[in-house]
Amino acid sequence: ISSRPRRAYRSRSSPHSENPVAAGPAHDRSTGALKRRIDVTALLLLPLIAVAAWAGAAWALQRSVLFPAPPASSVSPAAARPSIETILLGPDRVESWFLPAQGVPGHAPVIVFTHGNGELIDHWIDAFSAVAREGVSVLLVEYPGYGRSGGTPSEESITRAMLAAWDTLVARPDVDSDRIIAWGRSLGGGAACALASHRELAALVLESSFTGVRPLARRFGIFGPLVRDPFDNLPVVSEFDRPVLVLHGERDRIIPVEHGVALDRAARDSELVLLPCGHNDCPWQGERVLEFLRRRGMIAWAEGPNGG
Repeated sequence: ISSRPRRAYRSRSSPHSENPVAAGPAHDRSTGALKRRIDVTALLLLPLIAVAAWAGAAWALQRSVLFPAPPASSVSPAAARPSIETILLGPDRVESWFLPAQGVPGHAPVIVFTHGNGELIDHWIDAFSAVAREGVSVLLVEYPGYGRSGGTPSEESITRAMLAAWDTLVARPDVDSDRIIAWGRSLGGGAACALASHRELAALVLESSFTGVRPLARRFGIFGPLVRDPFDNLPVVSEFDRPVLVLHGERDRIIPVEHGVALDRAARDSELVLLPCGHNDCPWQGERVLEFLRRRGMIAWAEGPNGG
C-alpha cells in the first residue's frame, strides 16, 4: 500500500475573521484617540448640563420665592365687620375688601392698596379702617392664590385682578372715579404699577418697592428671560404723568434704597421720602400718604369727620 503525501493547505481568512495584525499598536492608537474625543466632549457638555439644570430649577422655583403666601384663616376677618364689603374679583374670584369712607356724602376718593409678598389683606384691616375714618374709601386687594382667593399668583393673574378692581370701583356710585389712587408696598408696587400701565389713576404711592424684579433676581444668578414675572416698574413710572410718592427705608436690605431713588428720578412729578428703617420695620405711613394726597388736591383738607 502506497501512501500519498498530504498537501499542506493554507486556510483563507474570511473578511469577518479576526486579524491579529489589526489588533496591534495602530488599533490601540485609534481606540485611544476616540476615547479622548469622547472625554473632551463630555467635559464640554458638563457645564452646559449644569447651566441647563440651574436654569430649570430657577424657572420652576422662583415663584415660590416671589410669592410665599402665608397661611390664612378659612374665616374672613371682614365677616365680623358689617361696614366692610367683600368683593370677589375676576374669574379667579380674588378676595378684596371695600372699606367705605366715613362722613363723606356722595363720591369719595379711594385708595387701592396692595401689600408685600409675605402678607395678606388680613394684616391691614385695622390700619386702613383708620384711613376710612378720614373720609377716604379703601379697597384692599388680595393676590390670586393668597388667603381665601382662587387662582395662582403671577404677574399676569395679579394684573388681571387689579384691572377687575379698577373696573369695579368706577362702576360704584359712591366712588369718585377721578380720584382713584394706587398704593403698593414692596411686591405691591408691582401690582400698583401694573394697574397704572392700563388704567387712569390720580396718584401713585410706592412704598419699599423695586424698579423691577430682574435687577433683584440678578443677585441670585437669575438673568433676563429666566424671570417669569418681571414687574418692570421703572418704565411705567417714567410714563406716569400724575403725582408719585416714593417711600423707602434707608437701611432696606431686601429691596435696596437705590431702587426707591431710581423710581423717584424716573418719575415726572415725584416726592421721595427716605425713612430711618429697613424693609419690614418701617412705621405706618398712612398719615404721611394722606398729607401728600391733600397737598396734591386728591383729598380735600376738610374731607371726613376728622378732617380740618
